[in-house]
Amino acid sequence: MAEGALSGLRLIEMGQLIAGPFCGQLMGDHGAEVIKIEPPKVGDAMRNWGQGIPLWFSVVARNKKSITLNLREKEGQDIVRKLAAKSDFLLENFRPGTLERWNLGWDDLHAVNEALIMIRVSGYGQTGPYSSRAGYGGIGEAMGGMRYLAGEPDRPPSRAGLSIGDSLAATYACLGALMALNHRHKTGLGQMVDSAIYEAVLANMESTISEYTVTGHIRERTGSILPKIAPSNVYPTIDGSVLVAGNQDSVWKRMSAMMGMAELGDDPRYNSHVARGQRQAELDDLIGEWTRKFTSQQVLDMCEEHGVPAGNMYRAPEMLEDPHFAAREAIIERDHPKHDNFKMQNVAPKLSATPGGVDWVGPELGEHNELVYGELLGMDSGTMSDLEERGII
Repeated sequence: MAEGALSGLRLIEMGQLIAGPFCGQLMGDHGAEVIKIEPPKVGDAMRNWGQGIPLWFSVVARNKKSITLNLREKEGQDIVRKLAAKSDFLLENFRPGTLERWNLGWDDLHAVNEALIMIRVSGYGQTGPYSSRAGYGGIGEAMGGMRYLAGEPDRPPSRAGLSIGDSLAATYACLGALMALNHRHKTGLGQMVDSAIYEAVLANMESTISEYTVTGHIRERTGSILPKIAPSNVYPTIDGSVLVAGNQDSVWKRMSAMMGMAELGDDPRYNSHVARGQRQAELDDLIGEWTRKFTSQQVLDMCEEHGVPAGNMYRAPEMLEDPHFAAREAIIERDHPKHDNFKMQNVAPKLSATPGGVDWVGPELGEHNELVYGELLGMDSGTMSDLEERGII
């Protein structure tokens, strides 16, 4: 494994799809040994997900070791306890109550290993009247308030295009696990991390709750603009569009000069944050009439020259061509057993002393059975063969 800040720590990943496994990806990126448990023969459903050819698993399961294990059988549950006894973290995103039915809940595993940190990701959390409900990322985004604000004001709420709720819950789970690790350094004891998708989304809802309780204001969908923050929008060009953000007073002065309208920098209609916010649509129309005379690159060049924040709308092709992405190695290429030219995003954030890294893409199903069961748990080949024949591993 690449040297990372979490090197020397072991995580058992029992989750599937995104909400749990993305937490495992983050920890594996930074050096933790991640042993992923998958159902025999079928594996994680994420192995079949993706646009066109299913490649998502190769990203979210990178740096992980795959073992197969039937968690519904008592012998499989006994093996989990043996793994938990030798690990620092156990991660799961089953519906709350599932592990308890398998005698693998917090009390059971804490009794096996008091230092174990148990990371639990679910739709609604481990407690409360909704805890036993099935909960996917989209539902958490809706209940947490994000979906209502996504999209254009004259259309129904939209999806962001990515599984934001799942990824947020996994990220908070990782954050909670590292907090618990620091607590363990001081006490020697592990604890349970309870990350709910709807709460992870809610945590990112800025001041929307306060705005309602104090003033009765409910935020609505606003499309591409930030209400009362102007100018900050996507503006048309000859060959497409660019995002320009000149909403700070000093930046607006530079932007108005860039457009050949320096007088607008001091015009009382536009010379303050509040004034520009009150004339947001009017200002966007004025800027759009100017930008449509130039190509996107010309606008970007002028913005850079005048110190005005601006950027293109990137897709994968633009990211791969961008010299800044290349200079920071934001995208990396790794060998893949089935596909050439396999590229993906690199580790984030960047740490100066222990940067972490990606050593391999998502593994084959059960690829590390012999390594984990044989070397870590000390099973002999006969025992492993017997367990395999009976569908335990």
